[in-house]
Order: sequence, then C-alpha cells, then structure tokens
Amino acid sequence: MGTLLFHSTNEQSPPVGLREALMIGQAPDKGLYLPRQFPRFAPSELTEFAGLPYHEIAFRVLAKYTAGVIGADTLAVLCREAYNFPVPLEEVQGLERVHVMRLDQGPTCSFKDFAARMMARLIGRFVRETGKPLTILTATSGDTGSAVASAFHKVEGVRVIVLFPIAEVSDRQRKQMTTLRENIRTIALDGKFDDCQALVKRAFADPALQHLSLSSANSINIGRLLPQSVYYFYAASRLARSGEPMVFVVPSGNFGDMMGAVIAGQMGLPLRKLVVPVNGNDEFPRFLETGAYAKIEPSHACLSNAMNVGHPSNLARLFAVYGGRMDETGVLQRAPDLARMRRDLFSTSVSDEQTRATIKRAWADHRLLLEPHGAVAWRGFLDYAETDPQNGAPVAVLETAHPAKFPEEIEKALGFAPGVPPALAMLDKLAEDYDRLPVDYAAFQDYLLAGHA
Repeated sequence: MGTLLFHSTNEQSPPVGLREALMIGQAPDKGLYLPRQFPRFAPSELTEFAGLPYHEIAFRVLAKYTAGVIGADTLAVLCREAYNFPVPLEEVQGLERVHVMRLDQGPTCSFKDFAARMMARLIGRFVRETGKPLTILTATSGDTGSAVASAFHKVEGVRVIVLFPIAEVSDRQRKQMTTLRENIRTIALDGKFDDCQALVKRAFADPALQHLSLSSANSINIGRLLPQSVYYFYAASRLARSGEPMVFVVPSGNFGDMMGAVIAGQMGLPLRKLVVPVNGNDEFPRFLETGAYAKIEPSHACLSNAMNVGHPSNLARLFAVYGGRMDETGVLQRAPDLARMRRDLFSTSVSDEQTRATIKRAWADHRLLLEPHGAVAWRGFLDYAETDPQNGAPVAVLETAHPAKFPEEIEKALGFAPGVPPALAMLDKLAEDYDRLPVDYAAFQDYLLAGHA
C-alpha cells in the first residue's frame, strides 16, 4: 500500500501526506483534513488486540497511517513513550457489561493527553527533520490547552500559543497552562471558546502571517484525531467478545473525541451505537432530529466547560464521512445521509441541572464518581438506554477529565472533595503568567507580528 493521502472537507485543496497534514493543521481552503480512504483491519487482526498492552495497540492502529512517513521501530518507541500511564475500565456496580473508561490518568488528567503526547512527538520529529521552527496556535475551552502545553513543553523548534476564555475555565485548568514557561505562551480572552477558535482559524488563513509557519494542535488537526481512535480499539479488545459490536458514550463539544470513534468504526471496529450527548449547546441533537443545522451564537456557558461549543469544527468531518459537505462557517453545502446518521448515532442535550443531579445519582446508585463532563456522558447513556435496552451489549462510557479538576462541583453535590493527583496538587505552589487580549483580530494579529510567535 502506498503512502496514505488526506483530502480537505471543503474539497478545494489538493490532497497531502500525513506530514503535511500535521504541519499545516487546517487545509488552505479552510477545510479539515480527513483520510482519502480509511485503512481497515480484518476481524482476525482485531482479535489479536485482546492480549496486547495499550501502547502496542496504538502502534498497530497508527502504523496504518504512518507507513512511508515514519519507520515502524521509531513509531513503536514513540508509542511506548507517549502511553506510559494506565487506562482504567471501571465496572459499574449493578449494571451488566457497562464500564466507565477513565481517560484521566495522563499528566494533565484529561483525555486530551492521549492525542497531545503522540502529536507532540510526531511534530517534534518532523520539525527536527526539516530544521524549520513551527508555531502552534491552539484555542481551548478547558482541557486542550493544558494537554497541548504539557505535551509540547520544551520541544525544540516548536513554540505554542494558547488562547482561552478567561471566565469559562476552572482554576486548575487555567493553572495547568499558565504556570509553564519556556516555549509556552497563554492568552486570556474576554470572550467565548468560539471567539478563541475563530481568531485561530482566521490567523491560519491570513496572508500577512504566512511567514510565521503556523499550525494547530486543536482537533481541527488530524494529528489529534488519529491517536484518539486508539482507545476505542483498546476498550473493545477488553470488553467485547470477538466481532461483537460496542456501544460507546462520548460527551461531545468540538466533536474531536467522537470523531476518534467514527474513525475506529471506519477502520473496521464493530459499533452498535455511538452515543454523543452534549451540554446546553444542543446544535447537534437538534440537527439529528430536524435535519436543519443552526449554530449557537454565542455558545452557552455550562458546567461541562470543555464542551461549550456553539459550532463544532469536526462536524465538517462527520458530515463528510456521511457523504455531506459543511464549510468552515457551518453552512451545509451538501446534506449528509441523515437516515444513516440516525441509525449510527444517538444524541441528547443535558442541562446543568441534570448534570448536577446525575453526579449525585451516579454516586448514590453505583458509587460512581463523575465530574461534569462524565456526568453529561452518564446522563446521555441513561437517555439512550430508554430507547434501546442493549440486550447485554458491551457499553463503555467515557470519563474525559479527572474529578479533581472540578472540586467545587463535586463537594457541592456529594459533600466531599475528590482526591487530588500529584500532577494537580503541585499547581497550587506555582506562579501564573499569561497575557490578556480583547476579542479583536487586529489585536491578535499585532500580538503575533510583534514577535510572540
């Protein structure tokens, strides 16, 4: 098989290889890169995953994309380095074959570590090979910024600039970004995540900034999504019988995490249903219900802050998989196969009130400790279970952040503070350092041109 190519969802830019897709981030036509053709696993290959550690499964999945770009021995080393922490699958008391996959054991206690750590290693390698420095621009609604900053911290030749909405990240989320130095710079915006994301996207398309070699570590970069497909294979290898389809429940904001599951499905992983609950930003469940897409502007600020997205970038990729085309502004140029989407996907909107009630209920009923994003997932699972009794099908509900990132909410709901991992506890002793800008592209452009990039 030749080197895999990636095409733009806007269908106006020429296809590129993996290296270019990662280094560019967003296609020149403002679309998002997606494999032209998804490599597939035979059922017999998937059966072998049952006895393999996480890093080995990561190697086998990612090798399908890196062939001809990165040598197998090198990739194996990168996977071993990146995935040196546990991936617990917690059995839920009182429910048969339902597990919570805790993706919060990495260095920043968020599922974003899985993508950011591999991406930093790949991009760091490409930068060394080319000798050209790179500036990563990233917008964050909570966990992306800290995971990207941690993963790229001190990576030679790479500078990272993170934009975040000052009023919508928790104290610990903010400190994970603002206490790093060297090649990391953070900017607090007096706005929403969508404002941060819009500035980043505009910078990529700005001819005045072309000389700066800008790229992205947001989930607009395909380098974020490919590693996120791995934990779906891992969960299925532990929880499903050979060839048995899984139910995955993925709390969704910018829809990068759920696209990891879609990619796994396109690669041959049997999926019974992909459940994608959202918070009060309910543009996707409304689309599934009505077939009409409308952005939420401005996005609603909810407890599950990493999901406060009024127009998820990755819907462009999701719709492309289903034969549609959505441009970067959220306009549907070609409708996707809605009947097939409804068969494959289930989505529901979970209010803050329901989120708080779910944190209490999950603890009371199952001794299951969830933070707000995991609570949205759990409530989404309960809503889905009312429509489909599953008949004993294996279910994995994703918990995407450590409860200790949201101690106030846990204490309010349950009367105790969650245990704090060492990586979070040490933040309280570190000094913060960040810049502030208004929601104004000219000010952001000046910031970049003044040498910060």
